[in-house]
Amino acid sequence: MPIRPAREADLPAIADIYADAVVHGTATYELDPPDLAEMRRRLSVLTEGGFPYLVAETNDAVLGYAYAGPFRPRPAYRFIVEDSVYVAPQAKGRGTGRLLLAGLIEASTRLGFRQIVAVIGDGGPESPSVRLHAGLGFAHSGTLRGSGFKHGRWLDTVFMQLALNGGDTSPPDPASLPERRFRESR
Repeated sequence: MPIRPAREADLPAIADIYADAVVHGTATYELDPPDLAEMRRRLSVLTEGGFPYLVAETNDAVLGYAYAGPFRPRPAYRFIVEDSVYVAPQAKGRGTGRLLLAGLIEASTRLGFRQIVAVIGDGGPESPSVRLHAGLGFAHSGTLRGSGFKHGRWLDTVFMQLALNGGDTSPPDPASLPERRFRESR
């Protein structure tokens, strides 16, 4: 299944996939699906910032998407990205999420980030997202108990983390995307 950078033409499918996750799932804590204009804005902000935004497709149909974006806005966090992975209902359980997350890890590593973090809504041990991330080397790094309320129940948020490019074992690479962007903003 090909993984490629997302394009604006993918947005209707991306919006549909996310709307299903918002309406039926607990991985995202949004309660109302954003409209196409908002999804366009989100794609634009990330891609213009140099962050990876990927889709998985087969037979010209988008079956899932994933992106890495800023973990937090404070500049000291600039070496950490937070991943998001969403798969169309008909593509779940077929390895689509794994391919997308592996692509994000590769792209984030290439860009010079040092940590990739997953913030997983409804992140119990049997959560498909927890299993997906653990299968690609992420380690559990914390739980916020009862941090969300959706579909009539309290949800835990699980944090998982994967070190990239040596993590915290060496100084930042001055040629990395986060360091270049930081220097340009000063």
